Amino acid sequence: MDIKEIQNLIKFVAKSGASEVKLEMEDIKITIRTGAEKTETTIVQAAPVAALAQPAAPAPITTQIIDPSVPAAADNDESKFITVKSPIIGTFYRKPAPDKPNFVEVGTSINSGDTVCVIEAMKLFNEIESEVSGKIVKVLVDDSSPVEFDQPLFLVDPS
Repeated sequence: MDIKEIQNLIKFVAKSGASEVKLEMEDIKITIRTGAEKTETTIVQAAPVAALAQPAAPAPITTQIIDPSVPAAADNDESKFITVKSPIIGTFYRKPAPDKPNFVEVGTSINSGDTVCVIEAMKLFNEIESEVSGKIVKVLVDDSSPVEFDQPLFLVDPS
C-alpha cells in the first residue's frame, strides 16, 4: 500500500463520519480514529525477518489531520460561554421540517427547556432542549450533519 492510497483512505474515513476504522493486511496494519478535533492515523508495518534480530525496531508512524469543518480550540473569550452538547448520536437538524424556520439563530435568547434543534437517530426525531438560559452566540454544527455523543452544538452566553 503506497502513501497516496493511505491518504485517500484517511480522507474517505474523515468524510464518512466513522469514529474508528481498522485495516489489517499481510504486511501492514492501519488504525484510523476520528474525534471531535482531529483524525489520528496509526500505521504499523511488519518488520522483515532479518530485522527481527536487530535490537531497535522502527516506531509506528502517526499522522494527525485537522479537519477544517471542526471548530478550533476555544479562544479565551469563548471560555465564558456555556456549550450545549449532543446527548445522542445522529443527524443534526436546525429546523423541525424543511419548510419551517430554524429553531434558533445566532442572537436568539433561549430559556431552559426551549427546543434548540432536532437530532434524528434510527428514524426517530429527538427534540433537543437547552439546559441553560441565555443568548445563542455560535452554531457549531452545519444543518443535516452527523453528530457524535457529547459533541458541542451551540455556544450560549448565560449573561
